[in-house]
Amino acid sequence: MNKKIKSTKNLIPVDRIENKILYLRGQKVMIDYDLAVLYDVPVKRLNEQVKRNLERFPDDFMFQLTKNEANLISQFA
Repeated sequence: MNKKIKSTKNLIPVDRIENKILYLRGQKVMIDYDLAVLYDVPVKRLNEQVKRNLERFPDDFMFQLTKNEANLISQFA
């Protein structure tokens, strides 16, 4: 049986993802905006779907930024 080789044209280049990964609270994280851009969906839709399907994600999958953390991130954007 021959397996079809999946096309790599839909893969996101590693460097496009790596520069969106932040270190926060000792963990590697991505901001919802950056994930939405990668998946080509509105941020609101991404967050709605995650909230609707929380049981599919580990407990530490997402967290809310504090105001200080959000301000710090916006300074580097």
